[in-house]
Amino acid sequence: MNVSELQQKIIQLKKENDVCVLAHSYVAREICEIADFTGDSYKLSVDASKVGNKNILMCGVRFMAETCKILSPEKHVYLAQPMAGCAMADQMDKQLISQVKEKYPGYTVVAYINTTADLKTICDVCVTSSSAVKIVNNIENNDILFIPDCNLGAYVAKQCPDKNIKLLNGGCPIHACVNVDDVKKAKEAYPQAELLVHPECVPEVCAYADYIGSTSGIMDYAVKSDKKEFIIGTEISIAEHLQY
Repeated sequence: MNVSELQQKIIQLKKENDVCVLAHSYVAREICEIADFTGDSYKLSVDASKVGNKNILMCGVRFMAETCKILSPEKHVYLAQPMAGCAMADQMDKQLISQVKEKYPGYTVVAYINTTADLKTICDVCVTSSSAVKIVNNIENNDILFIPDCNLGAYVAKQCPDKNIKLLNGGCPIHACVNVDDVKKAKEAYPQAELLVHPECVPEVCAYADYIGSTSGIMDYAVKSDKKEFIIGTEISIAEHLQY
């Protein structure tokens, strides 16, 4: 079968088996084209909670499927690739954070959504990259333990100067690969281009950005902008999606 034939077969199977397909923005275009919903992980989970389908197929990584199940406990949630994991989500577990909480008693533990469901059970608040600043700003407690991403945490801390935010050494290895030298070279090659980055990038890279936001935020910004050239500081698939 070619790609088009496979897509038609999947569409047929979706109808026959009452399946809603969710595709994260990072996955290939061919999958996004036949998905019922595309976007960031939390958005997909909310979308799934509103549909009548009893079966949900997550085309993403494990923590995304877990989040979907949390919001739709009555539904059957499947992960398209059972071995698909998130390096950041796997960096910290309940045992480690329990020990850290003992070191920082009284701190409100804010977990990025890119964590396992098991770890979330001992945290106080769960945030996304787009909601983190607003939520942290509205927490009454000034003492915050932000996990697991120290880069997103640093971005939040900068936007919330009145908060005492403790960070651990975790983060996304993909976004950590983007460095200032890369940015300078790209800026020199494309001087008219705007730099759009995810807050999981290191602070030194974020300092050069024209826009900092989630994957969907980056895509929305580019689509609505009058600019014609962009340097994308996140997963390469986002740049590919923007080209079509």
